[in-house]
Amino acid sequence: MAKKKKSINLVKDNILFELEERICKVICFYPHNMTVEIICSYNDKKEQRNIPFAHLPKKIKKYIKPN
Repeated sequence: MAKKKKSINLVKDNILFELEERICKVICFYPHNMTVEIICSYNDKKEQRNIPFAHLPKKIKKYIKPN
């Protein structure tokens, strides 16, 4: 049986999107729990957080393939 990947690193893909008036960059995708780690920047402050894959915009979901 094949091992599942624990995470997919997406830093090099430079995927940017806007969420709640903040510019966010996708860092990592975790397929086992369908979450995405992002870094949001707003007024020269950076915040790192995890959000569910379903909360991403449709254009961004096309770049990250969960299967």
